[in-house]
Amino acid sequence: MFRMFFKRIFLLLIIAGCVAGCAAYYWATFKMVLTSPLIEVTVKPHSAVPSVAAQLRDGGLPIHPLFFNFLTRVMGVSTKLKSGSYEFLNGVSLYEVIEKIARGEVNHYGITVIEGWTFKQMRAEVDLHPALKHESIGMSDAELMHRIGADGLMAEGMFFPDTYLFTKGSTDLELYQRAYRLMQKRLNEAWASRVPGLPFNVPYEALIMASLVEKETGQLDERSKVAAVLINRLKKGMLLQTDSTVIYGMGKLYTGRIRKRDLIRDTPYNSYTRAGLLPTPIALPGHASLSAVLNPAKTDALYFVACGDGTSHFSLNLQEHNRAVEKYQRARQ
Repeated sequence: MFRMFFKRIFLLLIIAGCVAGCAAYYWATFKMVLTSPLIEVTVKPHSAVPSVAAQLRDGGLPIHPLFFNFLTRVMGVSTKLKSGSYEFLNGVSLYEVIEKIARGEVNHYGITVIEGWTFKQMRAEVDLHPALKHESIGMSDAELMHRIGADGLMAEGMFFPDTYLFTKGSTDLELYQRAYRLMQKRLNEAWASRVPGLPFNVPYEALIMASLVEKETGQLDERSKVAAVLINRLKKGMLLQTDSTVIYGMGKLYTGRIRKRDLIRDTPYNSYTRAGLLPTPIALPGHASLSAVLNPAKTDALYFVACGDGTSHFSLNLQEHNRAVEKYQRARQ
């Protein structure tokens, strides 16, 4: 009789376990109906499992905290939930939610810093990004540089143009620091592979020249030629005479056109009135411009002029250059 009783108890336990397992499977894989097609929830750092459940529920996911806790233990991930911003589509299951957070599949945002931008343009773009935590608002450029560990350096040209990915809530200072460190890495790499005989004593001087090349041509295959022309002029003590330097020195006075009086108005950046390198870069140069300056084309050309189609004409002497200027200026009239 007792044997029969224990058999029945054992059978009931098996049935109860099966029912519980089926119920758990159902609730784990049930497609949740969200309040919108896509919900974004940010899990705070150092959150325990109950806190993660509460944050998800407050964010719009209809989950039961006790079952969330139970399922994380069953899945063996209760100590592996990662902070960050997560996106969930309507119809997601609780199992998928937990798996995503345990793997740390956070929602990444991105910002692209364009080659040839000034630092002012970069700051304007960063300031507008809604996913960043803006700690640099109101800071001067000098204070910003201090905060990223580049105290005493001018900001212009010191950030590498690239696409930077980050999670929601990352600070803009973290992004600036990444871009600054990447520029240092790329500049030092290019400097280490430079050809001999260049008129640069330190990498920063090459960075200044690279910013001019970046602004003077958008043609990838012409950058080494433009770099060679500017380097040849620098070696001979000639004025660099590039319009981009005049424009940078004009600042807000530039309205889209350079007049003769602008060419003769002296500023620290006017390469028509001052010889040698500029005091700082005038833009953020990319890898191609850095490489072009430190490995310029082999040419004796001393002049170049835009042809109007995106390319340039290169000349060995002033007479040839004047003929080219007349030809291409007439073509644009």
